[in-house]
Amino acid sequence: MNKKNKLLRIYKVLSFALIIFLQIYWYKWTRKPEAEWEKLWERIGKRFRKTLFELEGLLIKVGQFISIRSDLLPSPFIKEIQDLTDKVPPSKWSEIQKVLDEEWGEEGSKKVRSIQEEAIASASIGEVYKGILHDGTAIAIKVQRPEIQSIVQTDFRTLKILLWFVDHLVPIPKGLINLSVLFQELKQVIERELDFSKEKETLLYFRERYKDREIVKIPAIHPELCTKRVLVMEWIEGKRITDLETINEMGPYKEEVAQRLVKVFLPQWLEPGIFHADPHPGNVLLSRGGEIILLDFGMAGELSKKDAAHFQALIESFLAKNYGKTVEVLSHLGFLLPNADSKMVERLLNEWISIDLADLKEMDLIKLKLEINDLIAALPIQVPTRFVFLGRSFITIEGIVRQLLPEEELIHLAKPVFTEWLSTQGSKWSFYWRAIQSQPLFKIFHSITEFLDAPQKYEQLKETEQRREFQFAVYESRKKRFFQLFLLGLIGMGTSYYLTEDLLLKIATALSGLSAVGYYVSSYNLSKWLKYMPEKRR
Repeated sequence: MNKKNKLLRIYKVLSFALIIFLQIYWYKWTRKPEAEWEKLWERIGKRFRKTLFELEGLLIKVGQFISIRSDLLPSPFIKEIQDLTDKVPPSKWSEIQKVLDEEWGEEGSKKVRSIQEEAIASASIGEVYKGILHDGTAIAIKVQRPEIQSIVQTDFRTLKILLWFVDHLVPIPKGLINLSVLFQELKQVIERELDFSKEKETLLYFRERYKDREIVKIPAIHPELCTKRVLVMEWIEGKRITDLETINEMGPYKEEVAQRLVKVFLPQWLEPGIFHADPHPGNVLLSRGGEIILLDFGMAGELSKKDAAHFQALIESFLAKNYGKTVEVLSHLGFLLPNADSKMVERLLNEWISIDLADLKEMDLIKLKLEINDLIAALPIQVPTRFVFLGRSFITIEGIVRQLLPEEELIHLAKPVFTEWLSTQGSKWSFYWRAIQSQPLFKIFHSITEFLDAPQKYEQLKETEQRREFQFAVYESRKKRFFQLFLLGLIGMGTSYYLTEDLLLKIATALSGLSAVGYYVSSYNLSKWLKYMPEKRR
């Protein structure tokens, strides 16, 4: 199939989506058992994966994007797409040469002595070639794929149509995912990745950030050869950390490499600033001297000062077992759904999280994360859209660490890295204070205050949650009824046309028209409510 044919791309995606939509509604209509649903989602995942690799381009990025939304999508579907790799066949050298000539011009081309015509790496957005400058310096040349701008714009239009369709006709997972915000987040990240000058700025940011860290190596830039479609960097030799041969060569050194990896990324997840959102094994290498080499900064996110402070407070409250504070921070970050019972969440956290402050050496952030995964599946919790790429970064690094170390060694990894990071933060005294506050003596005084205020707070909370729950149920019920009436009207129109009954045709047409208007109004009201309630709640 010609991947550059716009109409074929649109048809392929929309027809695939329509088939999935009909299958899901058929399974709902016929009340299929849970086992049948799992098989259906597994088949959908396999077909989805096959379609992505057929079409390439932006769609592989979309697959990677949704593969980490285990809080919203069925696990059989996620399992089929969770290891998607952004690796596609390279373009013809003549097409790449044309891009270089257009971007560099005659003067720029003279600055490079030679370029290997075989791609070193090839992804959906760009391809990397090795070149040599006239002084003998080896360089890595990242070139944007020909026609990718046009392909991406076509895919964005297709996704916009598809998301409108899903938003209006498919039940929203957990009732509170804003597909419009999700689309804008994805579009913003991909458009940034298409502009190599933005990637150059991000690379320079990380070089400055890690200039005093001997364990990190980031390639230098050759700015005179960089454009919006070409990025020229220092050529750095390194091995994939996840290569079996490399891992076996490390021996006992593996634990130190894993710790260095966490040392590099932990500040990105907890401190305000830009973080690397795509640290897959091809972008994280190991130098001969044991340095962590970071490559490809096209996909990056940013953590605000406010969110960074909340994440630090979240970890502190977890480790100090102050679950009341944990729930409060989760609410501020937007992880709790509007109808969540705060006391219930606090009680379950208290029962499920098993970290003993008396034995700090047994702390394991990876284990903690796995327990949080179980919580997310059982609690009224969602991952806010703005943290999707942060989650992607964390999950990818976690996967690399797990390949380096067997499960039983992970418990010794997180504690020294975290405590070392904590010692450099002004928040360490805050952590100790929270730990003290979580002790029984301090809890007594806190409980007395809570007890005195509890009746009033409980009544307010109960009344607020009941109103939210009722309002959401009303909007959802109206939307569902209007949709059913619309389908009934369509069936009536088809029947009356077949029977040539004019009166029935008019009634059915009127019913379809009125129910379509009612469905649109209900959907609009529901979308406004979904957008407004989380903000009001915070």
